[in-house]
Amino acid sequence: MTEQKNPRIDAKLMQAWAQQCLQQAGATEPVAAAMAQHLVAADLLGFRTHGLMRLKYNVDCLQQGQTKPSGEPQVISQRGALELWDADLLSGLYVMPQAVARAIAMARDYGTGTVLVRRTQHVAALAVYLEQAVAAGMLIQMMCATPGQAVVAPHGAKSAWFSPNPFAIGAPTLSDPVLFDVSLSMTAAGKVRKALAEQQQLPYPALITAAGDYTCDPATFVQDPPSVLASLGGELLGYKGSGLNLFSELWTLALSQWGRHQEQAGLDANTVWIQVIDPSALGASEAFQAQAQALVDGIHQCTPITASQPVRIPGEGALARRKQQLQQGIEYSPQLLHQLAKLGDKLGLDLPPCL
Repeated sequence: MTEQKNPRIDAKLMQAWAQQCLQQAGATEPVAAAMAQHLVAADLLGFRTHGLMRLKYNVDCLQQGQTKPSGEPQVISQRGALELWDADLLSGLYVMPQAVARAIAMARDYGTGTVLVRRTQHVAALAVYLEQAVAAGMLIQMMCATPGQAVVAPHGAKSAWFSPNPFAIGAPTLSDPVLFDVSLSMTAAGKVRKALAEQQQLPYPALITAAGDYTCDPATFVQDPPSVLASLGGELLGYKGSGLNLFSELWTLALSQWGRHQEQAGLDANTVWIQVIDPSALGASEAFQAQAQALVDGIHQCTPITASQPVRIPGEGALARRKQQLQQGIEYSPQLLHQLAKLGDKLGLDLPPCL
């Protein structure tokens, strides 16, 4: 039996259509353009749960006033190469590129630049912002927390306190860059919802039920009381992820002075730490890239457990997927295309045709 292939749509057409949807929902052209660009960028890299799967959510937030349709972030404080911004509920998809650009500019002057942004709505996948710094020959580290959200349990607990807290780094080499983006929980809430919608079990016990049991069943996430996400490391090694979650929230929520006690519960406004380092402040940029390449080459030369599955560097799969999808169109599930078509009908915008 021939395997049924998912439909594909041209990336440029999808980005233009998504921008129209967001403008129809009230966003100004520059805000809508940035939002559409970075949602589609997530799909291209394979971060499906942070791509156009979240378009309806972003449209709803604009229409309901939870996301500001226009404006600019404000600099709250600044000292040397460190700044604190307040985005006042502007979309993170619009604010993050500006914040990364500012961190790059400070790194050129000081060797490093850090921007901490609070109250920015839905930044989506951190991975889509990494190449902005890498293209400038710099290293970047990003952390994100959500003060209005508590869905991740500290290790040893069966109730939640942390948000999923993604962590990402990017670094240039002499070949493809290193791009790493991971949640500090066992999985992301979006992946649980995706598994639930597709009626599939999670591949490993990533949830903790109200009874304190670890489970793969996504249906428990919507029960009353719901299960919660386990910290990275799970039942045996979750103390590591729990410590990393605390690290993330100290560097984001505590330093921004906007924590869980100030934020409205349930609001999906993020706080993001962005730090950029210019290796030329410590020596020749080429020398750093040569050292980075040596690290990458050493990993590639390690003997794989399975001969047909060579050891990969973080970002390799995503970059290969993007190259393929730019040539062949972005692959979407029929279920997601149905949801997007319904959104388009509501806004009076026809979904682009499949290839």
